[in-house]
Amino acid sequence: MISPQQIESIVETISQTIPPGFGKLPESIQLNLKQTLASTFEKMDLVSRQEFDIQAGVLAKTRAKLEALEKQVAALESQQKDD
Repeated sequence: MISPQQIESIVETISQTIPPGFGKLPESIQLNLKQTLASTFEKMDLVSRQEFDIQAGVLAKTRAKLEALEKQVAALESQQKDD
């Protein structure tokens, strides 16, 4: 999930990209932009980098266990054929 600080940072970055001749982004537009970004990110169902890394680790362990079990099954099938 995107934190309020990250949304604030995005809004600040957007505000800084406005050419100097247009002035500063009004507070009401900044607030609306924050709300729109928060709503959009929530709909996107994003995960944090930490959660992603945790899930990647779980997947790696699961994959390793699956490969070990596949080898074990292959060995058992081979042994059964020999009998």
